[in-house]
Amino acid sequence: MLNIRPVSDLRNKFTEIEKIVKKGQPVYLTKNGYGSMVVLSVDAYDNISFNEIEKALDKADFEANNSKRRLTRKEVFTKIRS
Repeated sequence: MLNIRPVSDLRNKFTEIEKIVKKGQPVYLTKNGYGSMVVLSVDAYDNISFNEIEKALDKADFEANNSKRRLTRKEVFTKIRS
């Protein structure tokens, strides 16, 4: 279930919002009826932002260490763009 709250709840009901995000659930805040921001726990934010990047870098390191093949800058960016 989505937790959608007015942004004023961040000030007035901080403890309730904190309990929700500590469970790993995001809280969507609205201002004047429109989406304004999302509140996440530090762990949830870390998982969605840094872990995916770290996994991709670990995979690239593993592949580089287990292969003699090297790509040029042009090959890399062509592959990314496609």
